[in-house]
Amino acid sequence: MALIVQKFGGTSVASTEKIAAVAKRVIEKHREGNRMVVVLSAMAGETDRLIGMANSMQHIPDLREMDMLISSGEQVSIALFAMAVKAAGYDAVSLLGDQVAIRTDQMHTRARIAAIDVERINTHLEKGKIVVVAGFQGVTDAGDITTLGRGGSDTTAVALAAALKADACEIFTDVEGVFTTDPGVYKKARKIDYISYDEMLELASLGAKVLDIRAVSMAKRFKVPVHVRSTFTNTIGTWVVDEEKIMESMLVSGITYSKKEARITVKKVPDQPGVAAKIFLPISDAGILVDMIIQNTQDGGLTDMTFTVPRSDYERAMQILHKVAADIRAEDVTGDQEITKVSIVGVGMRNHSGIASTMFQIMSKEGINMMMVSTSEIKVSVVIAEKYTELAVRALHDAFALDKDNMPLEVD
Repeated sequence: MALIVQKFGGTSVASTEKIAAVAKRVIEKHREGNRMVVVLSAMAGETDRLIGMANSMQHIPDLREMDMLISSGEQVSIALFAMAVKAAGYDAVSLLGDQVAIRTDQMHTRARIAAIDVERINTHLEKGKIVVVAGFQGVTDAGDITTLGRGGSDTTAVALAAALKADACEIFTDVEGVFTTDPGVYKKARKIDYISYDEMLELASLGAKVLDIRAVSMAKRFKVPVHVRSTFTNTIGTWVVDEEKIMESMLVSGITYSKKEARITVKKVPDQPGVAAKIFLPISDAGILVDMIIQNTQDGGLTDMTFTVPRSDYERAMQILHKVAADIRAEDVTGDQEITKVSIVGVGMRNHSGIASTMFQIMSKEGINMMMVSTSEIKVSVVIAEKYTELAVRALHDAFALDKDNMPLEVD
């Protein structure tokens, strides 16, 4: 008897009719003899609606109260799902994050899971019940409700699969799997059958919307096989697995982009030890993630410090940095929100040279200026003007022939 964790996103449970359809799908799997744990997001649009209400009440909503508010969306979904299962003649029980005891840190709206107590879930499973758990939420040791941030339901599902030692974690969404690039940008995008944890980590961190990066990281850590597939079809999706289980790897597996970045430059900073810490520590203390960093040294003992932050944090970062610039006697702070980070990813890049140069040649051929560049063992990223996003993605997809069939792959 297999133990399967299934997660359904907001579009999958966007109405009572869709919730009933999801319940029917889960019941079919349950009838095959599987023990089922289901994680649900809030109904599509509900979290945004609640955030809008919060913003109408308080210019910068209190984060603790924000978590109390937006965690209510999942409570509706799981209760309706349990009702649908019972209406079909089967037993189910709905549990909130604090009822399961999904313990998190105290970082409201961006909490991280510290531990999960699975005793209550196992008790219900032993009684033959389908257990449905609210995604996206947890509880601190002090008893305060927390939420895990956007994409947090994926993390909930993988964390539960790891804690329960589940046989598989299936992430159901509105797409059929992981594609070589965004099908909405390029019709030649092709579904990938198998992808390694490392590749998926890079794609998720670089803008791919299919899986949350924390979910992938946790899956890799605990070796949870993750199956990304569509709620609305029965086709096989994309398996995210250990690289060693993939016999052959594509040179480049995918191309992704992120329009959720902003670029900030602190100009004419004194080029002295400790100055970089004075710039980045206040940003870190505010919970703002810094990604790409470039330092351009000038004559006269000065340097420009350029880096990217999430666009949603741009205004806060600029406020902080204007104060920092005055303290360190930098000349100015400038920013640009109309940028895109375009990246190529593939574990095959580890053993092949020339991938970056090919990418740069394509950018040059298309007349696209690269403002920033960063690399790792399996990816190359460039920052370009946002207006060139689709052109860059299509040109790179063609250059690396990603519309061709997968290389032969085998999974145990």
